[in-house]
Amino acid sequence: MTDERPFAGKRVLVTGGARGIGAATVRRFLEAGATVAIGARRADSVEALQRALGDQARVVAAPGGLSDQASCAAVVEAAVTDLGGLDILVNAAGVFEEVPFEAVSQAHWDTTIDVNAAGTFFTLQAALPYLEATGGNAVNLGSDAGLIGFPPSSAYSAAKAAVVNLTRALALELAGRIRVNCVCPGNVATDMIDAAAETSGDREAYLAAARSRAPIGRMARPEEVADAILYLASPRAGFTHGAILSVDGGGVCGF
Repeated sequence: MTDERPFAGKRVLVTGGARGIGAATVRRFLEAGATVAIGARRADSVEALQRALGDQARVVAAPGGLSDQASCAAVVEAAVTDLGGLDILVNAAGVFEEVPFEAVSQAHWDTTIDVNAAGTFFTLQAALPYLEATGGNAVNLGSDAGLIGFPPSSAYSAAKAAVVNLTRALALELAGRIRVNCVCPGNVATDMIDAAAETSGDREAYLAAARSRAPIGRMARPEEVADAILYLASPRAGFTHGAILSVDGGGVCGF
């Protein structure tokens, strides 16, 4: 982008904004001139990022879980109240845990679907009137696991596949009202991957396998995914609608 601050004056809500891809996205939007509401389940994690950013004037907090329709609406309302409106929604909140199919409990299924799929659905539903009022747009965070099988994570794969097809369905239903797109990362070097590696029983082997899933031989940096999100949210993507953009080093191309 030729403009060094292409999002100046724009108001952005990033759910899952206190860590990983979400935090990188918050930083990128701030660098580009936006005012950003950080959505996260824990208020203390939002406050910690606010302190680290050191730019309180253009960062507000919208803490709260995304477990049901009411909580999603509350997060959106908190953001809009402080921002004074909404131009861009980034649905980056998510949970991930590797659980073999036979071991999936009702609780694991419910949490995985509620946060990753229902949270995306109902947050966008609550944000729609505000985005429509400003001619705004939404970017959902899918996953390569929503495009190809990813064992042993059947619940997560199902949830992210729902996000992918939700994006396509809303691209048709909301056409002419707002733009809706989706970024599907592969493995990204975040604390989420670190946590999975720690519980795998062989951290180094797990991380090596994570790197090898991408033909280019490494994991993505959170900032690389954030850059794709900002592109889709920008005016340069004005004719991009219903897109499913893979940022995975070629991992979904095949084996």
